[in-house]
Amino acid sequence: MSSIEWRVSEGLTDYEYARSEMTKRVVDIANQEASEMVWFLQHPPLYTAGSSADERELLMPDRFPVYPAERGGKYTYHGPGQRIGYLMMDIRKHGNDIRRFVHSIEKWVIESLAEFGVTAYSHPERIGIWVNTPNGEAKIGAIGIRVRRWISFHGFSLNICPDLEHFSGIIPCGISEFGVTSLHALGKKLRMSEVDQALADRFPRFLEALQSKEAF
Repeated sequence: MSSIEWRVSEGLTDYEYARSEMTKRVVDIANQEASEMVWFLQHPPLYTAGSSADERELLMPDRFPVYPAERGGKYTYHGPGQRIGYLMMDIRKHGNDIRRFVHSIEKWVIESLAEFGVTAYSHPERIGIWVNTPNGEAKIGAIGIRVRRWISFHGFSLNICPDLEHFSGIIPCGISEFGVTSLHALGKKLRMSEVDQALADRFPRFLEALQSKEAF
């Protein structure tokens, strides 16, 4: 872990700037000119369109800026109160298994949420992080990565205290039959720094999971 840069950006980070920084870092890591990096940040309100986005699922195209994203998946929302975790890591050094990498991100976030008494889970047919609420299942976190030359970028988003109404401008991740929620909506009035610390504490376990041969 000591060789992986851990960056936390304060305030709101412009999406195009973040994407440019990620792209450059991926090239530098692949060329062995920079260390791997985990980057925590927040974006201003915006929608991103993954590689399989369907324009019919962008319900309010003029509400917020819409950016194409290199990651897989469909439309998603980013905004204040949502922790974004971008992972620029050499998967060849961490198990050399892209599928395990994605599932280990899910497990990492799930175990971090358990620190606060939140029982979250993954679903075999719906990527992301899910919880049960009085109104049924709801998504509290999204996963979306891209791999270039075996270097990952993009990563996950976790809803701490975003304006959940902002999700109404899209069909999040193409799933219309389930809602979205946040830690604050679940009654967990946590600071962003508290969630960051839980994720940092469990990051070594995430790295260990990448090397494991056990089936999920």
